[in-house]
Amino acid sequence: MTDDAEGPKAGQLDMAETAMVRSGRRHSSQPDGSVEGYRAKRTLPVRLELARQLRRRRTRLALGFLVVLPFLLLLAFEIGDDGRRGGRTLADMATASGLNFVVFTLFASTGFLLVVVVALFFGDTVASEASWSSLKYLLAAPVPRTRLLRQKAVVSALLSGFGLILLSAVALGVGLVWFGSGDLISTTGEAVPFPGAVVNLAVATAYLAVHLSWIAGLALFLSVSTDAPLGAVGGAVVVSILSEILDQITALGDLRDYLPTHYSTAYSDLLSEDVDWTAMAHGAFSAVAYAAVFTALAIWRFHKKDITS
Repeated sequence: MTDDAEGPKAGQLDMAETAMVRSGRRHSSQPDGSVEGYRAKRTLPVRLELARQLRRRRTRLALGFLVVLPFLLLLAFEIGDDGRRGGRTLADMATASGLNFVVFTLFASTGFLLVVVVALFFGDTVASEASWSSLKYLLAAPVPRTRLLRQKAVVSALLSGFGLILLSAVALGVGLVWFGSGDLISTTGEAVPFPGAVVNLAVATAYLAVHLSWIAGLALFLSVSTDAPLGAVGGAVVVSILSEILDQITALGDLRDYLPTHYSTAYSDLLSEDVDWTAMAHGAFSAVAYAAVFTALAIWRFHKKDITS
């Protein structure tokens, strides 16, 4: 039975080779066994993957909501304005100037919205391919597993970074038009001049990008561990919420410093002229450490996983 099964295949291969030689189209192999002309570095280019992701509805909706959010906050302030602006909370100070409006927008979206957006881009990227049963075809193209994971992570990082910058830019534009270009006023009453405050806000946006890297790493790990995109995205968001809850328990003492969300708003130190970088340095190190661990686990899991979908 084995000979009968193998015979026709061998004959077909011989006939195919003969035809290729006669037509001058026979492909030679490279030392690693791949067809001549194949280059792993040319597979799944970033521009192609980025174009694919931008065509997806969830990408457009996520970026679109980041654009709409500042307008929703502005509408909320205008509808709920009771004439008592100028208090000492972030919400009270939000209308003091356009810069204050940006700060409030970032604070309002740090704990949940930005977490969801980053988790969406990173958690959905591989799991969605598995749910569509297209992941095995990508790997058979062939795209090396490490390169596939890297390219998808790079595109997810580009989309997440663009979304964060987009939110800050739109909030700044709305704030300047509606509330003017006054100084950035902190909750303690300290005023930071406009030029320096713009630089501080740029640094705050960069810090947020670094801080959210731990969510990116966790979502990527969950994305390669499940075929359900919702499970990967939801799992990362749930872990962030649990960390936020634990961070509110003062009985934990210094143990809270090791929670990944403990330094999520450390950029508030940028609201003064004399910036204390200690908390932000600790927060950046913590986020990068968590991101490195989760990313390493994602690479290890993806290499070990049996791709059947």
